[in-house]
Amino acid sequence: MGTEQLREHVAQQLRRTRQRSALLTDSVDDDDLVRQHSRLMSPLVWDLAHIGNQEEIWLVRDVGGREPLRTDIDELYDAFQHPRAQRPQLPLLGPTEARGYVGQVRDKVLDVLERVPLEGRRLTEHAFAFGMIVQHEQQHDETMLATHQLRAGAPVLEAPPPPAASAGPLPAEVLVPGGAFTMGTSTEPWALDNERPAHTVHVDPFFIDTVPVTNRQYQRFIADGGYDHPRWWSEAGWAYRQRADLTAPRFWTREGERWLRRRFGMTEPVPPDEPVVHVCCYEAEAYAAWAGRRLPTEAEWEKAARFDPATGRSRRYPWGDADPTPEHANLGQRHLQPAPVGAYPSGASPLGVHQLIGDVWEWTSSEFHGYPGFVAFPYREYSEVFFGDEYRVLRGGSFGTDAAACRGTFRNWDYPIRRQIFAGFRTARDARPDELG
Repeated sequence: MGTEQLREHVAQQLRRTRQRSALLTDSVDDDDLVRQHSRLMSPLVWDLAHIGNQEEIWLVRDVGGREPLRTDIDELYDAFQHPRAQRPQLPLLGPTEARGYVGQVRDKVLDVLERVPLEGRRLTEHAFAFGMIVQHEQQHDETMLATHQLRAGAPVLEAPPPPAASAGPLPAEVLVPGGAFTMGTSTEPWALDNERPAHTVHVDPFFIDTVPVTNRQYQRFIADGGYDHPRWWSEAGWAYRQRADLTAPRFWTREGERWLRRRFGMTEPVPPDEPVVHVCCYEAEAYAAWAGRRLPTEAEWEKAARFDPATGRSRRYPWGDADPTPEHANLGQRHLQPAPVGAYPSGASPLGVHQLIGDVWEWTSSEFHGYPGFVAFPYREYSEVFFGDEYRVLRGGSFGTDAAACRGTFRNWDYPIRRQIFAGFRTARDARPDELG
C-alpha cells in the first residue's frame, strides 16, 4: 500500500486496539482495576499504564523524537524490573491518572504518525514500530482478558457464542508429508524478531490431529485415571502434578457425574466438543502419552499450518495469504470461549487440518530458541533473553488473540506449568513406512 494508505491503516489499528483496551478496563470498577486478582498477573491498571509507557518510549521519544511526558514512571512500568507479584506494592498511577496518561500519549503518537517518514530507518520501514506497538498492546489485552478469567465476582464481559460446527464428520488425523518447507519469514512487514529469518527445515512424515483435543476426549483421560498414573507423565510433569495437586484442567469442578467450568464469572457445564483449554504443557504431554501419541514439534506444527503441497510454498495462514476474517478463525475476543471443533471449515489448511489459528494456543514439544541467523530487533528483551530450555513454544493463537498479533509464523512461549493462559493442544505421531503408500 502507499504511504498515506499505510498511515491510515496504522491509525485504524491503533484506534481498534485502544477500544479493546478500554473495554477491558472500563468494564470493571476502580477497586477491581487496582486489585491483584492473582499473583500470576499484574493489576489491570498496571497493564494499562504499561501499554502507554511502551508507546511513549518507542513512538513518541524514539520514532517521533519528541520530549518525554513521564520519564519518572519508566522504572515502574519496566516489566523486567518488578515481578508481577510485587507490582501492587509500587506507587502506580491510579485509574484516572493512567487513563489520562495513555490518552495524552496517544494524541502525540497520532501526530507523530502524520509527520514521520515511514522509510529511512528499519524501525519505521513499513511502519514497523507502530505495528510492534499495536501487537504489544493486543498481547497485553489478551493478558488482561486472562486476568478477567481469574477475577472473582459477577460477569462483566459479554460476547455472542461462537458458531456451531459446520464441517461435517472429519477424519481423526491428517498425514503431513515428509520433506523440506520454508519456516519463519523474511518478508512479513510486522513480523517480530523471533519469527525471522525464513529458513528451510526438513521434517519426516507424520500424522497430526485434524482438530485440537476436545473436552470430551480429555474427560476420557481423566476417567481412565490419567492424573493418577505416573507412567503417562514426564518426571518433571509428575512432580508438578503432585506439587500443584492437578486433577483436571484449571477452572473445572466435578458435580456428581458431570463436569462444570467457571468462565468469566459464569459457571456452566463443560461443552464436550470445544477444544480443551487451561491445561499446562505437562498435562498435554501426559494426555498424548496416554493416547499413544506425542505433542508435535514446532516445525511440524508450522508445516501442517502453512505448507501447500500443490505449490511447495508456505502460506501466511492455513487458508492462504489473506488476513483472517470471522469465517476463518475465532480471534479477537469476538467470542469468550473456543468454538466447537469443525466450526471454521474455511480456515482449514491445504492438507485438511482445522482450527490451527485461533480458539486455543497449542503447546508444542519444542523449547524456545532463535532461528538460524536470528538477530535481536529492536531490543534483546523481546525474545532473546527468553531463549533456552525453560520455556515451551505455543502456536496458533486463541480466541483472545487479535489478528494483528497472530499469523502462521507467530511464536508464543511460556513455562510448561502455566494454566491460566488460553492454551490447549493437539497430538501427533510418526508415520509408519506402510502408511506412506
